[in-house]
Amino acid sequence: MSLEPQVVETLKDVSTATLTTVLLKKGLRNVWMRGTKPLKPGQGRAVGRAFTLRFIPAREDLATPASWASPISTRAAIEAMPEGCVAVVDAMGIGDAGIFGDILCARMAKRNVAGLVTDGVMRDSEGVLASGMKVWCNGIAAPPSVAGLTFVGWQQPINCGGVAVLPDDIVVVDDDGAVIIPAALLDEVLTEAPQQERMEAWIMSEVDRGVPLPGLYPMNAETKARYEAWKDSQK
Repeated sequence: MSLEPQVVETLKDVSTATLTTVLLKKGLRNVWMRGTKPLKPGQGRAVGRAFTLRFIPAREDLATPASWASPISTRAAIEAMPEGCVAVVDAMGIGDAGIFGDILCARMAKRNVAGLVTDGVMRDSEGVLASGMKVWCNGIAAPPSVAGLTFVGWQQPINCGGVAVLPDDIVVVDDDGAVIIPAALLDEVLTEAPQQERMEAWIMSEVDRGVPLPGLYPMNAETKARYEAWKDSQK
């Protein structure tokens, strides 16, 4: 199920750094996917439910160009992606086989996929950039996926960048990388994350006017009282 538009808009205003803080307070320490860097700096943010894809090590009888026409293929997976999802691809951190290239990314863009996140690498970088697809990955390599990987399926639990990602988890990605929000915690995060952003914006305004950090960040009782008074004045 796609995220409601107001949910997407709320999460687009919350940084991944803030999300990791909010989730840390709930006991979740491992939610940031390693090796998921923006292919194009400043390409913007992406928010959506995770559509997971999984690769395993290449095996010569399975990882062949002929496999691209198989019912279980990256091509078939792309056709199953719902509009607004974020494709999250477990490529085991392999750096010498590009999982997707320009044609596949162009098709994803045509299907209105919100973003592609992988701990692997891409190929056809110029064409991928031209496709308009927002991509977070761990680099570029010319060889195709079958040079080092075997595609085995989609919409199953995966490991991406050392993080457990389940289908329909919520993915938020910005210039700092990709963070997952467990689906069961979405409502709590939607309430608490904007409050965290607002509080930190107020703290930054206090720093700008010269207030020392001790007692400000984190707040002591006096600072909390000043902050609550400020919030009341904004109503």
